[in-house]
Amino acid sequence: MPGKLGKTAEQRQAMLRNQASELLWYGKITTTQARAKELQPYVEKIITKAIKVYDDNVEIEVVKTDSKGKEIKVKSVKDSPKKLAMRRNLMGKLRDLQEIKGFNEKKADYRARTKDIQHPLMEKLFNEIAPKYAQRAEELGQGGGYTRIYLLGARRGDCAEEAIIELV
Repeated sequence: MPGKLGKTAEQRQAMLRNQASELLWYGKITTTQARAKELQPYVEKIITKAIKVYDDNVEIEVVKTDSKGKEIKVKSVKDSPKKLAMRRNLMGKLRDLQEIKGFNEKKADYRARTKDIQHPLMEKLFNEIAPKYAQRAEELGQGGGYTRIYLLGARRGDCAEEAIIELV
């Protein structure tokens, strides 16, 4: 039996995951007004969770041996247990998008650029989006309000109200 948005719960969750991933990756998507209104609180909660733990890192020392057998101490920065748990939680709420190879980019250059990145959307969320909105919240003294909806009018064909939802 279809519920909200004329979809079953599983279909609606899948749609929200896909649209939230696209919105966080591209910063702006066009959809229907009803879907944009459903998507807005979903994405804002994800960004709020990312802001809470984005700078929670642990620095550890790792002992490695080089080619001559000499031991070297190397400092490594990893996610704290709290940040790792949040990262995994958000990975369940989003679809993992892969980095796209540039038009004139060579395969070797693409591989070198994406070599260390396993989950590009999570990296973008924690390294770009969360710090940007944390700074914005500090300046304005308020949290939330990370997305904006513009109404476009009726879509030709089925007369559904269209909207653009974007990250502010």
